[in-house]
Amino acid sequence: MAKHAKLSPSSSHRWLECTPSANLEAEFESKTSQAAEEGTAAHALCEHKLKRALKKRSKRPVSVYDSDEMEECSDAYVQFVLESYEAAKQNCKDPLILIEQKVDFSKYVPDGFGTADCLIVSDGKLHVIDFKYGTGVLVDAKDNPQMKCYALGALTLFDSLYDIQEVSMTIFQPRRENVCTWTIPIHELLQWADEVLKPKAQLALKGEGEFHSGPWCTFCRAEARCRARSEEKLQLAQEEFRLPPLLTDEEIEEILAVLPELTRWANDLMAYASEAAIEHGKQWKGFKVVEGRSNRKYKDEAKVAEACKEAGYTDIYRQSLIPLTEMEKLMGKETFKKILGDFIIKPQGKPTLVPETDKRKAIEVKNANSEFKEEQ
Repeated sequence: MAKHAKLSPSSSHRWLECTPSANLEAEFESKTSQAAEEGTAAHALCEHKLKRALKKRSKRPVSVYDSDEMEECSDAYVQFVLESYEAAKQNCKDPLILIEQKVDFSKYVPDGFGTADCLIVSDGKLHVIDFKYGTGVLVDAKDNPQMKCYALGALTLFDSLYDIQEVSMTIFQPRRENVCTWTIPIHELLQWADEVLKPKAQLALKGEGEFHSGPWCTFCRAEARCRARSEEKLQLAQEEFRLPPLLTDEEIEEILAVLPELTRWANDLMAYASEAAIEHGKQWKGFKVVEGRSNRKYKDEAKVAEACKEAGYTDIYRQSLIPLTEMEKLMGKETFKKILGDFIIKPQGKPTLVPETDKRKAIEVKNANSEFKEEQ
C-alpha cells in the first residue's frame, strides 16, 4: 500500500487554513469514493498516453471507468503538455519533462512529499501541470498551495541544474473547461514557504492552532463531527432564520445565499449519523433504524412474459415489459396475483435513520458498544 503524507500537498489548502485539522482527520478512517477511483483511472490513462507520446514504454491501463469522455479528456491533456514542452524548447535547448514525478519538500513540511502529474524544467522557468478530472469543485491555479508544494519539491531537485527564475502552475480540468495558469517569481515562492508554509506545517503537525471553518472543509474526514464547523453553521442559522412576522425580500436573499452550505453541512451530519447507526449499530437518542421503502419488481421477465402470453395477454411490451403497476392494472389484482404472484419479489428496503415518531417498526442492528464509545 502506498504511503501517504500526513501533511499532503492535496490537503494543504485545508491544514494551512485550519492547522489542527490534520491531526483530527487522523482519527477517522480514510475512505475512497467512486469519484476518487474514477480520477485515479483518468490519471493512469493520462500517464500512459503521455509516455507513449514521448516514445516511452507503457502498458495501457484498463478500468471500469473507461469511457469516450475519459479518452477525450486525456487526449486534450497530452496535447496541452506537449505544446507546453515545445514552448519550453524555444528558450532552452534541453528542457526536461517528467511524468508522475515524486517530489520532496520536507525542508519546509516535515515528511512532506507528493507526486506531481507533470514537470517541465527549463532555463528560466519551472512549469508544474496538474490534471484534475473532477467536476464538483472548480480548481484555481492562483496561489494554489498544492501546486506551490510541488514546485518547492521540484526546485530542490533541479534548481542547481537550471537557472530557474519563476514557476508557472497550470490546472488542467477539462470536464469543467478550466485551464488556468498562474506564475510566481522564485523569491516570492520561497518567501511564502519560509513565512507561511513552514510555521503553519509545524503547528499542523502538533495539532496546534485554531480550528477554522470554510470552503476548505470539503473532503475533510472530520467535517461531519467538527465542532468548529457545527458552531459556525448553527450560529449562521440562528442569525439568518430570525422570527419576524414576515421575511423581507432582503432577508430571503440572505438566506438563499447561505442555504446551500447549511444544507450540505446538514446532509454531511445526517450521512455520518446514518452510517454509524446502519453499519455499526450506533444508537442515537430519539432516532431508530427502519427498513426503507422499496418497489416491487419482476424476478424473471422472460417467465413473466411467458405466463402472460399463456393467459392470453399480449399487449405487455414497450421496449421491455410494461411496469409492474401497469401490469397489475391491466389484469386486475386477483388475476395478476394468480398468474404472476410467484414471479414477483419485493426487495428489502434500505435501512434508514428516522425520528422515533415514524410509524414504521424499528429493525434490529448489531450493537455498537465496542465500536462507538459514548462520550461522558
